[in-house]
Amino acid sequence: MEYLKQRIRDVYDFPKKGIVFKDLTTLFKDPRGLHIIGWDLSQLYRDKGVTKVVGIESRGFIGGSILAFELGAGFVPVRKPGKLPADTIQASYDKEYGKDVIEIHRDAITPDDIVVLHDDVLATGGTMAAAYELVKSMNPKKIYINFIIELSALNGRAVLPADAEVTSLITY
Repeated sequence: MEYLKQRIRDVYDFPKKGIVFKDLTTLFKDPRGLHIIGWDLSQLYRDKGVTKVVGIESRGFIGGSILAFELGAGFVPVRKPGKLPADTIQASYDKEYGKDVIEIHRDAITPDDIVVLHDDVLATGGTMAAAYELVKSMNPKKIYINFIIELSALNGRAVLPADAEVTSLITY
């Protein structure tokens, strides 16, 4: 994990003053780093029967797509309002620097699916909690939650469901 940590850039006062943003673009551009992420994420779920990976806009699309490919699963995007072309359901949530809304296609998940919800960073947990509720409303068999980075000082796990299996590759 030290190799990955060395390729993550801290950006101060982004997106607003007082925030230290963990920029994974410097990790994603490194071929070895990207390969390690794909391998390590996939090993967490290799034998779990995952059928869909749900990635949260926008950086969650990167790790989520790699994970779906590695597992031979489908990929489902969770997006900001107005970006998905078919019938959607939505949820609003608070995040560390404001409020937001996310959507998923109404027909994206079935009761036969085993789902991994993926995003790049767990901060305050609002985005993932909203995504979890959207996916849960579709009644899949199982939902796993995964992040590349967890910012433990922000206590984001506290807003996630207590019974959810939550994993992070790197914890700060």
